[in-house]
Amino acid sequence: MIGVIDSGIGGVTVLRELLKVLPKEEYLYYSDSVNSPYGDKDIEQLKVIVSDAVQYLINKQCKIIVIACNTASTVVDYIRGKHDIPIVAIEPAYKMVYDNDYSEKTLIIATKATIDSQKFKNLYLKYNNHNTSILPCVGLAELIEEGNNQKLDDYLKQKLSKYKGVKCVVLGCTHYPLIKNNIKKVLGDVKFYDGSVGVSKVVKNILTDKNLLNTSSDGKISFIDTNKSLEREKIFFSLLKNLK
Repeated sequence: MIGVIDSGIGGVTVLRELLKVLPKEEYLYYSDSVNSPYGDKDIEQLKVIVSDAVQYLINKQCKIIVIACNTASTVVDYIRGKHDIPIVAIEPAYKMVYDNDYSEKTLIIATKATIDSQKFKNLYLKYNNHNTSILPCVGLAELIEEGNNQKLDDYLKQKLSKYKGVKCVVLGCTHYPLIKNNIKKVLGDVKFYDGSVGVSKVVKNILTDKNLLNTSSDGKISFIDTNKSLEREKIFFSLLKNLK
């Protein structure tokens, strides 16, 4: 079984990519709404929260764990040091801009915790195209989970309007791919980058190398929310069904 961790339901965008390349695997998705939002937590809090989530999934016999949250991924080195199980962590797909659209005007949007992390700073310095703006979007993940499109549109108009003219947008939170159409209302037909595809490839490679691929299952997906929210579970499976 593959464990997937997020502060809420945003990691469904990562799970969807995993299902494309590993359709026969069993998945346990861990939605940590008790501790959401992760974006306002400091590093020490995140270490405890994410470590507890990983241990829970280990206890459920997961063979590999995917941290499908950019904020939680900022403490992945600490988490890997505590556990022997393979742990794959998403990160903002800024390298993809460097590889494919180096000269283009770019905007990175992410949680404040992600942007403030040393992990992100190292990534940015390594692949800086000197034509990039960085925007912390405090509260955006929570608005996405709330599902009020008018409030979302108002927020995005206020935050993004001055960035009209950018060509590439790096979605530095797994919730953000859920609102591409809302973002386009403000910025136009931009090119989006997120790390979900890369994560799915890494997971498949690790399982292949370790001879851990499941070839007999039908891709069962289980969902747990730390607040035991049935409504959140309903939204999660609806999103998973409708995501392209």
